[in-house]
Amino acid sequence: MIRLATFDALLTVLRPRQPIHVQYAQVFAPFFGHLSPDAVKSAFKIALKELQTSRPAYAEGPESWWAAVISRTALGAGARESDVNEHIGTVVPKLLHRFSSREGYSLYDDSIPTLKTLHEMGVRTALVTNCDSRILLIVILLGVLEVQALDDLEALKFFDPVLASDLEGVEKPRREIFLRACERAGVKPSEAVHVGDELECDYHGATRAGLKALLLCRPSEDPMVDEDLAMRMDEKIKRITSLDEVVHFVREHNVL
Repeated sequence: MIRLATFDALLTVLRPRQPIHVQYAQVFAPFFGHLSPDAVKSAFKIALKELQTSRPAYAEGPESWWAAVISRTALGAGARESDVNEHIGTVVPKLLHRFSSREGYSLYDDSIPTLKTLHEMGVRTALVTNCDSRILLIVILLGVLEVQALDDLEALKFFDPVLASDLEGVEKPRREIFLRACERAGVKPSEAVHVGDELECDYHGATRAGLKALLLCRPSEDPMVDEDLAMRMDEKIKRITSLDEVVHFVREHNVL
């Protein structure tokens, strides 16, 4: 039987209220002038890829890591270096605050109903994400772990345990992070299903760890990474288009 359902965070349970590059451009404007959102989008993708390669797992802490991403994004989008040097200390906290609250994020309509129904079915739910603790909405404050935006959005109470890559020191798709989630929930990997939108990090990572997996392909969302569409549409891959289908999958599996 399936006793645990683990979920990715971004573009699975919650989404940006506006595209991330649009929100970046809005925050940049008073300090760096008008920067094209498309230029910000392109620069953000480059900066994110560079930092994920050169400084994985946020070894220096999430704030320092994201400050580097934000600085490179602004410069890559055309901001003057003198402006970035002068104002980056103000811009970074503004962006981190936005993306640690409901100001930056909203839940999908199917998130809370799915989580509630799974709990009513006796299935535990957990969060396993590569989002850093600030973007995942977790901050350390006076030694107390607070989950700000998930709590603000009334979703926090459904997730236990919560595993974030920067706090765990290991990222998806490595099997360790999935195995830790199962261990902390007190279930075997074969008794768990993982749900996420990334083919390698979520689907293949979970299956290699011995979990069942569902690849979430929401019709209105683009994949977080550039993946081969043919691979995503492989008939062997169990795909769903909404979180409602997680309930059906678990119910049908547990009846067998």
